[in-house]
Amino acid sequence: MKLLEDRIRREGKILPGPVLKVSSFLNHQMDPALIMEMGREIGRLFAGEPVTKVLTIESSGIAVALCAGYALGVPVLFAKKHRTSNVSGNLYQTMVHSYTHGTDYTVVVEREFLKAEDRVLIVDDFLANGKAVEGLLDLIHQAGAEAAGAAIAVEKAFQEGGRLLRSKGLRVESLARIERMDENGIVFAGE
Repeated sequence: MKLLEDRIRREGKILPGPVLKVSSFLNHQMDPALIMEMGREIGRLFAGEPVTKVLTIESSGIAVALCAGYALGVPVLFAKKHRTSNVSGNLYQTMVHSYTHGTDYTVVVEREFLKAEDRVLIVDDFLANGKAVEGLLDLIHQAGAEAAGAAIAVEKAFQEGGRLLRSKGLRVESLARIERMDENGIVFAGE
C-alpha cells in the first residue's frame, strides 16, 4: 500500500532493536484518514473470504482492526492483555510474547464472543516474530473456530514471523512489507 509506505518513509523512525517507531500516525497518535484507507484495503484483500469476525490484540491493532471490520461488515473482537472486573471467568486464554515490550502477556477473550462457527480474520499493526498472531491463532483454535488469514499493517519481512506463519499455511497479507531497515533507510518489498 503505497500510501502507508510513503508515510512510513516520511515519518517513521528506526530505533535500536530494530524497532520502527510510527507513533505520529499509527501507534500513539493516529491518522484516521490513513487508517480508514488501510481498513478499506484489508476489506478489499479479504472480500472473497467468508469472514464472520475480526480479531486483534490490544492495543495498537484495535484502530486498524476496527476499520477492517467496518469494511468487511463484521464485528471486531480484541484479546485483552489484562483481566479486568468486567471480564467473566469463562475465557479462552493464551500467552503472547511482545517483541516491542520484551515481555509476556496472558491475553484473554470471553468465550461468548468467539464461537466454533466463526471464520476469523486476524488484524494487527505489526508482524515481526509472529508471536501475537500465533497467540491469536491459539485462541481461535481453542474456540474450534477457523482462521481466514491475517492482515498486517506493517510486516518486518527481515524477521521470521511472516515466513513461519505462511509456511504453516496461513494466508498473510501485509499492507507494507519492509525488507530492510538500517542507517541507510527503509527498503520495502519489490524495490
